[in-house]
Amino acid sequence: EVTLVESGGGLVQPGGSLKLSCSASGFDFSRFSMSWLRQLPGEGLAWIAGIRPNSEHSALDNSLKGRFTISRDNSKNAVYLQLNSLKIEDTGMYYCAKGWGPWTARGQGTQVTVSS
Repeated sequence: EVTLVESGGGLVQPGGSLKLSCSASGFDFSRFSMSWLRQLPGEGLAWIAGIRPNSEHSALDNSLKGRFTISRDNSKNAVYLQLNSLKIEDTGMYYCAKGWGPWTARGQGTQVTVSS
């Protein structure tokens, strides 16, 4: 059974940083691309970052370049999302997902709240 568990969310002030982690199990992690998705209040689920199996290629939504970074550690079956220079409008639920368009599984998410 594929299991994805996100962690690292929380409350942060504007301009602050968070590092989200996703622990994966139930599949051969090193063979699959992984993505991060987010759902902002009142909006649908949106892709924000993806990374290939051996980190040979990664990509971010254009609006997030320069602030967010995706990475992975195949030895730990983990994928990460570093969030820097956070803005109030980054508030939302963040999910990791197996795959990169389409996604075949996603976790329960971790809440990021940016507020002063």
